[in-house]
Amino acid sequence: MIRDLLDLQLELREERLPYALATVIEILGSSSAKPTAKALIDFSGKIIAGWVGGGCAQSMVSRVALECLKSGDPRVIDIDLNDEVFGAGMPCGGSMRVYVEPILPKPVLWLMGHGRIVESLCEFAYRLGFEVIINDPQATADRFPTAHCVISNDCRYQQLQPQSGDFVVIATHHKGDYDSLVRALQSEALYIALVSSRKRAKLVLERLGQEGFSESNLAKVRTPAGLDLGAKLPEEISLSIASEMVLVRRGGHGGALSKRVAATE
Repeated sequence: MIRDLLDLQLELREERLPYALATVIEILGSSSAKPTAKALIDFSGKIIAGWVGGGCAQSMVSRVALECLKSGDPRVIDIDLNDEVFGAGMPCGGSMRVYVEPILPKPVLWLMGHGRIVESLCEFAYRLGFEVIINDPQATADRFPTAHCVISNDCRYQQLQPQSGDFVVIATHHKGDYDSLVRALQSEALYIALVSSRKRAKLVLERLGQEGFSESNLAKVRTPAGLDLGAKLPEEISLSIASEMVLVRRGGHGGALSKRVAATE
């Protein structure tokens, strides 16, 4: 059973599908599950493998698993198997504690371009838990040791295929702005940023608008990219972009924490 769970976990990771791992950590009294019993719950709340107590505990574990997948935080839940009203739904006897851990796929960052800004951003993103894909004809693997993949045989950026929730940063020195933006805007990417001069960005967006992209769609493009940190150096520009990515991913506000704390006192 443990091997089956591990095999399924590897498959889910390969397919980039979120799931929750529930583990029984304590049993008091009567219960059909035993300590260390495990189950995998998919993003619809269905137990797809394993066992944590059947009807007495399954509905509660599934409900909490969905909450954990939404928040991204693990939880320990106490299930009273004696209380059919306030507990697990039927009197099975005893109680149990279950640790529910959400397993979420790494967010993917598509980095289009090369040069110091892209190199620094790749390093920042890797440290922040992103899976980075570099796509640029002049990119070489030795310049991006932390990248998951380096694509250098895709002059028209046809391999840029962002999935829902992915991040895209375009820093192609104007050479691939248009082709990259077309593909990014046709996707369900969560974050699209263009590293470009204001003049160049305006020209590219105007062209896309003339070709049928709506204003609401073009508004998804963040340009200038990044937060206003007063950045000048390539590393500082990369930091500002990485900071904006964290803000989008975590739902932050971007203000100074000191001011936010002062406002609540």
